[in-house]
Amino acid sequence: MKSLAATIKAIAKNRTLIWRLSKNDFKGKFAGSMLGRVWGFIMPVVMVLVYWFAFEKGLRVNAARTAAGLEVPFILFLVSGLVPWFYFQDALSGGASALTDYSYLVKKVVFEIRVLPMVKVVSALFTHIFFVIIAVILYTCYGFFPDLYTLQIVYYSFALIMLCTGLAYLNCAINVFIKDWAQIIGIVLQVGIWITPIMWDFKTLDIPGWARVLIKLNPMYYIVMGYRESFMEKVWFFESPFLTLYFWIFCLFVLWLGMTVFNRLRDHFADVL
Repeated sequence: MKSLAATIKAIAKNRTLIWRLSKNDFKGKFAGSMLGRVWGFIMPVVMVLVYWFAFEKGLRVNAARTAAGLEVPFILFLVSGLVPWFYFQDALSGGASALTDYSYLVKKVVFEIRVLPMVKVVSALFTHIFFVIIAVILYTCYGFFPDLYTLQIVYYSFALIMLCTGLAYLNCAINVFIKDWAQIIGIVLQVGIWITPIMWDFKTLDIPGWARVLIKLNPMYYIVMGYRESFMEKVWFFESPFLTLYFWIFCLFVLWLGMTVFNRLRDHFADVL
């Protein structure tokens, strides 16, 4: 608990530095390209269009049904799942490389390296905020106007940030010592997008009860369904108390584990890098 408290204190103390490094990190991803940081917004939009075309035009999946029995255009169903997943994907892959990307800072004795994973988590927020706004506009165009339920996106975004923070600290520490770890995370993300109910409707899935429980144990199930319920189904997060409790227990455990492992290995990062 001491290492957790010390890391949180370091993050709070260096919040201005984190913000400045996060902006530079986002700009630096596309440095030298003609469109610059615009690519950070174009690429996810292209992915949404590809999935939409494949499912709605190719597989003829034109609509999805909400828990209340309301049919909605498939593009709305798809976007509500892809918006949080894109952030999770960006923060997880970026967080794993936080120490290797900033190895020159890790080797500086006076630099507080405990802020580096947070830089990647915050950097991914720029694109995420943009897509949340686009999603709200898209839903409004289809007649789903913003209301009090939509404000829950702030809560679910916070929950997503906490989950990604714990995973970022854990993965960046492991990635220093296991060079193939980034590739393993890439495979996990490729599989994860299909086992998370993003492009298919969990409620209408014909699977055994044990399989349903297994899917719900995926923490991203809680986040994706939360975004969907906030945008479309108009359900409060506290209406699923057991799932909410499970998510936060899991999330706090990952935060504790990630920051503990990071602090235990911190003295060896500079030597390995």
